[in-house]
Amino acid sequence: MATGAPKRVSERARAASEQAALQIIRVLRDSGFTAYLAGGCVRDVLLGLSPADYDVATSATPDQVLQLFDDAHEVGKAFGVVLVRFARGRLQDREGRPMPSASVEIATFRREGSYSDKRRPDSVDFCGPEEDARRRDFTLNALFLDPFLPGSMEQQIIDTVGGLADLRDGIIRAVGDPEARLNEDHLRALRAVRFASRFGFEIEQGTAAAIRAHARCLTGVSNERVGDELRRMLSPQESVPGRRRAIRLIEDLQLGQPVLGTEASETVNPESGALAGVVPDSDFPTTLIAWVHDREGLQNLSADLTHQVFEKRAHTLRRQLVLSNEELSAFRAIAEGLVHLENEWAGASVAQRKRWASSPWFEGAIVLLQARNNIANIVRSGRESLANDGIGLAPEPWVSGDDLIAAGMPPGPSFRGRLDRAYDAQLDGSARSRSEALRVALEDEP
Repeated sequence: MATGAPKRVSERARAASEQAALQIIRVLRDSGFTAYLAGGCVRDVLLGLSPADYDVATSATPDQVLQLFDDAHEVGKAFGVVLVRFARGRLQDREGRPMPSASVEIATFRREGSYSDKRRPDSVDFCGPEEDARRRDFTLNALFLDPFLPGSMEQQIIDTVGGLADLRDGIIRAVGDPEARLNEDHLRALRAVRFASRFGFEIEQGTAAAIRAHARCLTGVSNERVGDELRRMLSPQESVPGRRRAIRLIEDLQLGQPVLGTEASETVNPESGALAGVVPDSDFPTTLIAWVHDREGLQNLSADLTHQVFEKRAHTLRRQLVLSNEELSAFRAIAEGLVHLENEWAGASVAQRKRWASSPWFEGAIVLLQARNNIANIVRSGRESLANDGIGLAPEPWVSGDDLIAAGMPPGPSFRGRLDRAYDAQLDGSARSRSEALRVALEDEP
């Protein structure tokens, strides 16, 4: 299963994956086996999207697949999954040009036993496509496509669970009994939210009720898997309306506490507050901190107290979502940046403002600031003026450590301060040339 943000693949890589899957199906068919395209790639094709990759489901057992394909490797033989890799150049496009490498998962049709660990089945038995469809999570993911069947694409679909109608109607529906599907793997609650937010679909009433009933059980799912699902929903690859819808659904389905580790103090409306300031380029830490800000009602606290709350939540979120060091640092930097902008911007020097305005945390801090008071407009306007003053926010420094050494200064702890003074003089215009900036750097600090 893919983790993290949605995959970005080139059109040629996608075409290579499709061609590889079709070639695999031909080989399996010629060997007397049933084989179809399966799962997410079928769903995406029907929705008019470009699948990141293509998967094949077949009646051939893993051992039979391994015998048929030279470059086949076991990646989950106990669960009936084999990976076949096509090296670069093994496939060619219509013009005869070599295509990129491609890997295709081949899964044997299977039925599954109970899920005692709430993640993987205790046992697997091989079966036919109808039973295989019934063990999948949602009807839109339980469709097969026979690419060599004559007729339209819809006529090529093998649908035994009503997935085609649900796709047309924009519905996320569990296959069979939603209680049973959720009880097998409680992460499916977040997967339902991700599909609904990405495609703009509604979660079917019975499926939504089962998610609410099992919401607290999400705490039994590994934090890493929960964090990966949340990243996929709140990454810049997803639309802003999709991200807001994901947060709304998480809160409405009572998943907020098990996901973030704290109860909400306020009802979250993603169309207002800090979340309303999230833009297409807002990264995962920015969307996350805006969500925390709104659900905890921090707009009523001073910037200093807000920063203290964020520091406490940072430890919880790191554990709950297995945040990387980079994500944790970005979260904390935005929180600290809010203090700078709200409390210190008005009295800061030109150089200091430019340093803040060119910092990675600036846009995230502005997202929070605009939900708190109208100073955000002043800061934005000030940043624009600074950016257009003929110097810029972050020009290349005129003076380096090598320049100080060349001027006869021995390296030492004072270098950092000297270089900072020279750069400040460059930023605020008090030094108009490299020689003037170097003179500032060589002067002893008053």
